[in-house]
Amino acid sequence: MLYEHMELLESIGLDLLFAAIFFFIGMAIKDVLKQGNVPPFGRKIVWLVLFLGCAGFVAKGLIQLSWEGAGIG
Repeated sequence: MLYEHMELLESIGLDLLFAAIFFFIGMAIKDVLKQGNVPPFGRKIVWLVLFLGCAGFVAKGLIQLSWEGAGIG
């Protein structure tokens, strides 16, 4: 297998690892909110913060792809 393919596989594996981590964090937060009887406003704030964290990660990936495509990074 060529070195370029190994680099691609490592990149895809790392992205899948981060997606799995975000999924498990979401499931843990859902369980904690359910058991803690958190009011609806608090739940919305918690999910908003989690969503913004995921959105920042996705934005970072898109910016990185666009910079590498333009030859900047």
